[in-house]
Amino acid sequence: MANKTEKSINITLVRSSNGVLKNQKANLEALGLHKIGQTKTFADNACVRGKIAKVSHLVKVEEI
Repeated sequence: MANKTEKSINITLVRSSNGVLKNQKANLEALGLHKIGQTKTFADNACVRGKIAKVSHLVKVEEI
């Protein structure tokens, strides 16, 4: 979870993972996103941003 002093981001799965590449499915699983509409909160850092970049066409990102 995100620390209160750091910036954080909400990531929501908006499209299905059916038919996507294996590494993209692995990134969604690493982010903990399984069902459409599911939202998770993460610290805004380079590791998470890299995972988001791989699946940007499947998720919606909101900065908090």
